[in-house]
Amino acid sequence: MADEKNYITPQGHAAIEAEFQELLKVERPALVKVVSWAAGNGDRSENGDYIYGKRRLRHIDSRLRFLMQRMDAAVIVDPATQQGLEKVFFGAWVTLYSLKNDTEHTYRIVGKDELAPSMGYISWVSPLARAMLGKQVGDVVKVIAPAGDEQYEIIDVQYQAPNP
Repeated sequence: MADEKNYITPQGHAAIEAEFQELLKVERPALVKVVSWAAGNGDRSENGDYIYGKRRLRHIDSRLRFLMQRMDAAVIVDPATQQGLEKVFFGAWVTLYSLKNDTEHTYRIVGKDELAPSMGYISWVSPLARAMLGKQVGDVVKVIAPAGDEQYEIIDVQYQAPNP
């Protein structure tokens, strides 16, 4: 996993950076004030503000380290600069037609840190995304899933968010 690239869209990288800055410059300093105040109140063994504040500080520090590692390993891929826009690559919005269920679904292939299945954002390492990569409109992709094999026809590929 340490060797694996952390591909991410510019929007995903901006979201991670925003979370990092919010934790570092807003939440952590405010919590340090609360913990300092609570520490000055005497017995720390039964001081809920101190105990829970220190626990939250450890959580914030852990999250900051994680975000820093993810940003350091990030390879930002801007879909707007993709070549061969008729094919499915990282950052693409892909509309699929399910041959089994007679339904359409639209997915965006994004980095692991950007997952949002409810919005149709799937990781580039997911079985569905891997099956789509390099394909184009008209191609049929087969996905082996626990619930059974699925076949989808690619009916649209875009590198800008599709209109609702």
